[in-house]
Parts: sequence; structure tokens; C-alpha cells
Amino acid sequence: MAYRVLGRAGPPQPRRARRLLFAFTLSLSCTYLCYSLLCCCDDLGQSRLLGAPRCLRGPSAGGQKLLQKSRPCDLPGPTPSEPSAPSAPAAAAPAPRLSGSNHSGSPKLGTKRLPQALIVGVKKGGTRAVLEFIRVHPDVRALGTEPHFFDRNYGRGLDWYRSLMPRTLESQITLEKTPSYFVTQEAPRRIFNMSRDTKLIVVVRNPVTRAISDYTQTLSKKPDIPTFEGLSFRNRTLGLVDVSWNAIRIGMYALHLESWLRYFPLAQIHFVSGERLITDPAGEMGRVQDFLGIKRLITDKHFYFNKTKGFPCLKKTESSLLPRCLGKSKGRTHVQIDPEVIDQLREFYRPYNIKFYETVGQDFRWE
Repeated sequence: MAYRVLGRAGPPQPRRARRLLFAFTLSLSCTYLCYSLLCCCDDLGQSRLLGAPRCLRGPSAGGQKLLQKSRPCDLPGPTPSEPSAPSAPAAAAPAPRLSGSNHSGSPKLGTKRLPQALIVGVKKGGTRAVLEFIRVHPDVRALGTEPHFFDRNYGRGLDWYRSLMPRTLESQITLEKTPSYFVTQEAPRRIFNMSRDTKLIVVVRNPVTRAISDYTQTLSKKPDIPTFEGLSFRNRTLGLVDVSWNAIRIGMYALHLESWLRYFPLAQIHFVSGERLITDPAGEMGRVQDFLGIKRLITDKHFYFNKTKGFPCLKKTESSLLPRCLGKSKGRTHVQIDPEVIDQLREFYRPYNIKFYETVGQDFRWE
């Protein structure tokens, strides 16, 4: 009877049912496709083919299985463990590296280079003071310890020596200090073989005062050594000085300088007066800066005289809250020496001093 009311005979046509089923299936497929696109794209619309991670925007009906195997999308902004950074264009160029790549290939500040300048001497002349003063200059980077490469560690090779150096930029000078180089016979040739353009700094001091300072330092470490007089002379009555004692031999500057002048011109060697370094540190350091070819930035304003130690110290700077003086091993009170012994040593050194003055073109006034 129902079929007669509708005015049609028989059941609904199968074609219409198929159309309804097809339309329903198509609608469901489109919904799934749109949903999948949302899941596979990031905030910028980049697909997984471009390397974007697959994630879901949130739970939705009919997508529970996908939610079980996909992680939810992170909200824009930094994670708790990372600071926020401004977004950059996708094709932005990488940041430029600082000049000079280091040997390890990591982007660190500067490169480890062989030194362009050396403080080669002399022991107890004031070399540590020159090193500490010149390190204030922004165009100088210096090794704090004495590597002793050209006298004790030459067999380790230049690569080992370079590895000890601080990193420097192209505009900076690498410097190291080892006072024993000046009295090492092989040092001039070895340094020349490294670089014939190396600049050499020699800090000299009255050789008698230097010998007493050297002895005072040794005595503080070995209290049982013989007296200064006993070590200085083979025969004091005859005035025969023992030049085999290192404390005496170091002060024969003219003798040691001969070895250096075989390899380096005098213009490539700068002599610092240990005495003037105490009375006029800014003046002496000004000449050191001129020799190194850097601007005079270390001036009187950087120094003050420490009455306790008896030599100048660096004033506090923006990077240091305290003034900087040399360590406790510097500025020791010298042992008392018989004035007659001092006079004998002055006479011994006189011809060496005069020859030294004539060679370097400076009168250090040690007589």
C-alpha cells in the first residue's frame, strides 16, 4: 500500500542508492584529505617533503587513531630550555666568520698563531713587568707562562708550540716571554728559522744588581747554597770572577748579543731599561708600543707606584676591580753584599757594558 501512495511501483531504484553512497564516501574522503593536509604541514605551510615534522593541531572527531601515533603541535614561541630569537627569512645568509679560521675548524674567536714578537731576556731584568704591562693593550695577546720552546722543548715541534698560544685576530700580535732564550746559543738560529721577521725584546738591567737579584731568588728556594761572594769568584784576592756561574754570565750582555746579531738586524731588537721601567714605566712602555707598531694606549694613567714593593703597578681597569701588581716573588729585599765585592764586579763588567752601549747605541749608565 505504501508503494501505491508514493505513486510508484516496486522498491527504490538501486542507482539512486549508489549515488547517495558515492556522495557520502566522497564527502568523507575530502574531509579526511583536508584533515591530513593540516596534520602534515607546519605554521608556514611547509610539507613533510620540506622537512617539517608531522604533528596534529588537536583532537578531532574520527581522528583518534592518528592522535595515538602523532605528537601535538608546539605552540609558536620558545621552549623553556631555549631563549627566544627573532625569526629570520628562510633564505638568510649565514653570519660571517671572524677573520682567520682556527685549526680545529670550530667558530671560535681568532686563530692560534706562532708569535710575531718575543721577550727573550734577561732573567731578573724586568721581563715579567713588561709582559704584564703590554698585555693591557687590546692589540696584544700574550702567553702567561714561559714555554721554553727554543731552549728546552724545541724537539716538540712548531705545531706543539703554536698550540700553546692564545687565539688572536688578524689585527693582534701574539707574544710570549722566556728570558733564558737570550743566553741560549741555539735560540737565535731557531727563532730565525721560525720567522726571520720576529721582533725581539730584551729587558736589561745593571748586571751587578741583576746578579744579586738572581742570587736572592735562588737563596729563597735553596737556603743552604754558598754565599754570593763564594759563588762569584774563583779567587777574590786576585779578582778572578767565576764566569761559569750563570748569575754572573747572564750579565755579559755584549757577549750574548753577538749570537743574535748573526741572524737579526739591530733594528729588529728593542732594549728596555730595567731601571727606567721602574722610574718611568709609561715612557718605556711607550717605546715598546712604538717598536711593535701599535698605537700608544698604555700611558701614565695606567700606573701607580707601589711603595711597599718598590716598583710600579697597574691601576684598576674597567675589567678589573683591583689594582694589579706583580706576584710575591717580585720585589724581594736583596741580601746584603760586601761593598768591596760590588766594586770588584763593577770593574769586571765595565768593558762588557761599554761594548754593549756602543753596539746598541744606548748608554744605560750602569757605571
